[in-house]
Amino acid sequence: MKETYKSFETERLFIRPTNILDADFILELMNSPKWLENIGDRNIKSVKDAEDYIENKILPQLKRLGYSNYTIIRKSDQAKIGCCGLYNREGLDRIDIGFAFLPEYEKKGYGYESVSKLKEIALNYFKLPEIVGITIQTNVGSQKLLEKIGLTFKDIIKLPNDEEEVMLYR
Repeated sequence: MKETYKSFETERLFIRPTNILDADFILELMNSPKWLENIGDRNIKSVKDAEDYIENKILPQLKRLGYSNYTIIRKSDQAKIGCCGLYNREGLDRIDIGFAFLPEYEKKGYGYESVSKLKEIALNYFKLPEIVGITIQTNVGSQKLLEKIGLTFKDIIKLPNDEEEVMLYR
């Protein structure tokens, strides 16, 4: 029996769990300039790499916790515009909310619309006690969005197996 996971929607967007059919999109997103600059190179260089990443990184958490990475789809034209997710990261005591968008869909309110909905889902549907957000110090756009959804900067931290310091929001 195939497991089904809940999808969500906002006025303009569908927010559904990322699956293997999103590999082309994940390849494009993970190689976009801002992803590489702000999140880092995950060495996803082919559709096969993207499929493996989905299979080995995204789906295991989805199966274990019921949430993971979500593909954001614009209702008006079914365009895959970005992703947001709830991530169980080593070194964090709470679930991390993260997001990324293709450049052509930035500055249109989709980030706030999807991420504020995901925060609501995390707290009310998945019953998480709290969420956190992390971002690098140069990523002012992410800092502003985390603050806009009600998180507050708390500390500069380092995650295990990562040299880079990140800003922690609660």
